[in-house]
Formats: sequence, C-alpha cells, structure tokens
Amino acid sequence: MKKNAHSKGFTLIDLMISLIIIAILTIIAVVMYLVQVRNSRRVDGINTVFSIAMAEETYRTSNTQYGTLAQVWNGVTTSSGGYYTLGISNLSATAYTITATATGDQANDVEGGTSCTTLTFAMSSGTATKTPSVCWPS
Repeated sequence: MKKNAHSKGFTLIDLMISLIIIAILTIIAVVMYLVQVRNSRRVDGINTVFSIAMAEETYRTSNTQYGTLAQVWNGVTTSSGGYYTLGISNLSATAYTITATATGDQANDVEGGTSCTTLTFAMSSGTATKTPSVCWPS
C-alpha cells in the first residue's frame, strides 16, 4: 500500500487544536464581557450616589442638618438598576456618608485589584471623599 504524499484534509489532531484555540478565545471574551458589564453597572451605583448627594444639599438648604434616606430619597433603598443597596449614615449639620453596596454578581466587581463592592461618598464640612478611589471616575 502506497502513501499519498499530497494527502488532503484535516487530521483529528488539527481539529482538536483548532477547537482548543476557539475555546480559549471564547473564555477570554466572556470574562472581558463580564468585566465591562460590571463596570457599566458600577456607573448605576455612582450616578445614584451623586443624585442622593445633590438631594442632600437641596434638603440642607431648608433644614438645620442633612436628611435621612427617607427624607431625601423617598426611602428608596436600591439604585435605579437594582445593583446596589443604599444607605446614609453619620448625619449632622455639616456631614453625611452615602454608601452603595453591590448585590448579586455585582459583588464581584474589581478595579485594579481593589474590590468595588462598597462605594462610599462622605461629605464633611464641604470636603467630599470617595472610597475606594480607584472605583470612582476621575
């Protein structure tokens, strides 16, 4: 039996290598997609926190101190997209702290090795502090 020097087609090994490469590329694409989805959901939490901060300042113009979540945000305890639970603490005449805590898959949100599960916006005597700082837009 004579071997054909110019055989045509693919061997099983060629097909397996191709499938492995496609699987690796698919896994990388899915992971990158999930990272981008979490980043866009983080914007939901950040925008809600900023909106509450604006409501706090509006409330403070008519009152002697900053207000509770029920007073400034009608008691709504989740972000508009539902990816964060909200809270306000450390209320005084000159300070407040707004906290947005990630729920569900959003709790896996990481930026540069830092967990972005809890976003905190603290206002004290006119100075705003956002933590963790890498999770907030610059």
